[in-house]
Amino acid sequence: MWRNEIKSRFVTTFRIHVFQNVENSIFVCLGNICRFPAAENIMRHQVQQAGLSKEIICDSAGMIDKNIGKSPDPRMIDAAAARGIKLQGQARQFHQQDFENYDLILAMDRDNYWSLISLDPYRKYREKIQMMCDYSRRYWETEVPDPYEGGQEGFNHVINLLLDACEGLLDSIKYTEKN
Repeated sequence: MWRNEIKSRFVTTFRIHVFQNVENSIFVCLGNICRFPAAENIMRHQVQQAGLSKEIICDSAGMIDKNIGKSPDPRMIDAAAARGIKLQGQARQFHQQDFENYDLILAMDRDNYWSLISLDPYRKYREKIQMMCDYSRRYWETEVPDPYEGGQEGFNHVINLLLDACEGLLDSIKYTEKN
């Protein structure tokens, strides 16, 4: 289900263990210092609030190796902190093995989506790859915009969008477990 064109190659990875079943999710973006560490930490925050920290584990990864080992962008840290969310972690690159390790692979934009698809030429993992904004309820965007080149307002918007999408994702996981 695609909502629009993917613009960057960011992947956030969430490893999600849900109740008795194991559901692993990974978020993927380009450099893993803006959108996906934000998504990872927002999801972790919401999971803690829901009392599901033992069942759901979050992670993130980037498509490129440029930022390996770097912390999240300070502007994204500030935007998240304004909402009571602490961003932590270090960037890592997405690996082929992540297809095996995760049940859900969430791309921030179409570029990332198609980059992930290209890493799966035999279509073995195609159903695992989804768009993050597919879980958004209050925003019409089909992609999470890359705020890196813009001002603080772009980072604030991304945080709001990710708060909404992560809430939708968590509700989807809880709904799936009930049924």
